[in-house]
Amino acid sequence: MADPKQDVREKPAVRIQNPKENDFIEIELNGQELSYQNLLKVSCCELGINPEQVEKIRKLPNTLLRKDKDIRRLQNFQEVELILLKTGSTELIEYTSSLIEKPCYNSNAAKMTY
Repeated sequence: MADPKQDVREKPAVRIQNPKENDFIEIELNGQELSYQNLLKVSCCELGINPEQVEKIRKLPNTLLRKDKDIRRLQNFQEVELILLKTGSTELIEYTSSLIEKPCYNSNAAKMTY
């Protein structure tokens, strides 16, 4: 019999902290992948950023996520924000590359059905 924890999927909504852009994307993590490192890896892949540029992860409105236990408490569609390291200037790096060019892009997930 399959482990029910395997089939559980969490779908946090993530975004980069950016005053110009406030849209979230949904990512999907299965029950065995609920860890800080995996959330960071999948989020960065989907958003097209390097994990080393992430300073911290925040569960909105104001809670820092620091451990695997924090990630396991996330609920579906929980809003999570990646705070990036500041560059030499006071502005965050702009990321304008298309998600279609990323190897983690899922074209089936991008199609809307009505």
